[in-house]
Amino acid sequence: MGNIPHHFLGYWGYGVQRELEALLNNVEKLHATTPIKQFSPQENYLHPIWNVGYVGLDGNFPPQQNQIAAISASGLFTSPDAWVSLQENNCLILGREPFGKMPLYWTVQGQVIWFSSQLQLLLTILQQPEVSISGLYGYSCFSYVPTPLTPVNEVFAVPAGTELVCQSNYQLGKLRSPESKNIHSWREVPEQLTDETTAITQLQILLKDSIGRQIADLTDEPVGVFLSGGLDSSVVAALLVQAGVKVRAYTLDFGDIGIPEYPYAEQVAQFLKIPLVKVAVTPSSINNALIPTVQALDLPFGDGVCVPLYLLAQRASQETQVIFNGEGGDQLFAGWTNKPLIAAAVYQSENPAGQETFIQQYFRTFHRLGGYESQVYQPEVYAQIKNLPPEDWLVAALDSSECSSLLHRLRRAGLMLKGAQNIHPRATALGFAHRLWVRSPFCDLPLAEWTFSLSGELCLQGACEKYILKRAVENWLPPEIVWRQKRGMGVPLTSWCLNDFWHQMGVWLNPEILRANNHFYPDIAAQIVEGKLGAAIQDRRIGETLWLLIMWQLWRAHVLNEELSKQSWDHPFWIPRWLWRNYQRWQG
Repeated sequence: MGNIPHHFLGYWGYGVQRELEALLNNVEKLHATTPIKQFSPQENYLHPIWNVGYVGLDGNFPPQQNQIAAISASGLFTSPDAWVSLQENNCLILGREPFGKMPLYWTVQGQVIWFSSQLQLLLTILQQPEVSISGLYGYSCFSYVPTPLTPVNEVFAVPAGTELVCQSNYQLGKLRSPESKNIHSWREVPEQLTDETTAITQLQILLKDSIGRQIADLTDEPVGVFLSGGLDSSVVAALLVQAGVKVRAYTLDFGDIGIPEYPYAEQVAQFLKIPLVKVAVTPSSINNALIPTVQALDLPFGDGVCVPLYLLAQRASQETQVIFNGEGGDQLFAGWTNKPLIAAAVYQSENPAGQETFIQQYFRTFHRLGGYESQVYQPEVYAQIKNLPPEDWLVAALDSSECSSLLHRLRRAGLMLKGAQNIHPRATALGFAHRLWVRSPFCDLPLAEWTFSLSGELCLQGACEKYILKRAVENWLPPEIVWRQKRGMGVPLTSWCLNDFWHQMGVWLNPEILRANNHFYPDIAAQIVEGKLGAAIQDRRIGETLWLLIMWQLWRAHVLNEELSKQSWDHPFWIPRWLWRNYQRWQG
């Protein structure tokens, strides 16, 4: 593991090389780096010119054929996660693997395509970066910005499992419009596997092979594993121990608020005889890490787990350079979030006169601001988005022609949406911020494609989700870990927002700043805490919704670097909450 995580920025097209070099050098100066440069041959001015700068790279890696840039979340460059290659026929290709572990962005400036593995590096190339309204709307619906959009106008993301093909017309010295080509699709296998014993044997081999590929380069140095005590991270820890790797586990401790998960992580660590480091997550540590997390994430991500995971990566980086996680297991094996959708689909098939389509039902599972548009957005923005159906961002992922059975459809959607556009890119970003290579054994192509041959009964048996995975690993872990009911990570967002961060809410979601931004209504935070936004936004949804808005506002301030207006005191958050609640009762 000689290298450390890095990013790249480059260009390809027709322009004045001196000016393009100056732009590239300007970015490198801003980010205080010493890039490795690769220059294209300039003998023939008819060919597009190109160059790539590497940011933060202290060594080189062997490029694959025709590649001019590549990046890997894991540090294993034999199969990069995002790549840029040049073909002989004046053709540039930007590509990503299907799990979405590394992002890849591009923008066209004149007759030049700029590309980068980090959005912030591209922002310097734009003369005046502006918020994309459709990107903002997508974010408010899903808590991530759906590809190919980004939160910035004129900057686009290459979707996972896709290559963007850019061709030039050298006779005219112009670029043609890039074309998108699907290079991988999650597809149901026609012959479904129904024999449980065969499936267990095959799955155990596939899991061990996946770990084998991801530890091939490791020396005697210890690796870390993020251990929640849930099934997926516990399986990864068990596989690493079985393979003879030195492992240290890291888990989050939210204290007395909510239902603690760390006792399960302790049980797994004791069973596997590995050390466990508990990382305390307090309102104070969250507050201190909030802005660094927003900057590390690069894109806005609205899930409350992001800052705790930043703290976990920060602690792990003190002792290791490689971190393993259990991300992707829920998407591969039809985890707990699919149950309500399956019930809804069964109900709909029996009662076909239902008002909602299946795609609309799936959309509602995100539990964000979709459906509240007229209450959330100021009139100018609402006019732009009211005819933009958010379900369109789900159509390809829920394509029944690729997966005819319901469970495979849901698994495909999970991989393409929550996995590739949210979970995996943010995990990589948080790891890279602390110079950690991030390895996700469930993101393994042979393993993932095999799961599309499983019959529905092997994934979901009665009320037991991930049945075949549990059967395959039941001798590797304590039974109460394998067979316990799954719960999401209990980040106490509502408690934090309504208590510890009460005064901060008036800063983060200040009405005057929101008014000047001209997107959300200025009093949206007060509307949410008063319960006036909608019946569905209650209890933990209050914290989730506020957090979504907080992360967006902080992204604008600390990544997009927008100048903020002066703050107003026209909000309830400057007085103690108990006093405000008494005032509300008196008003009522």
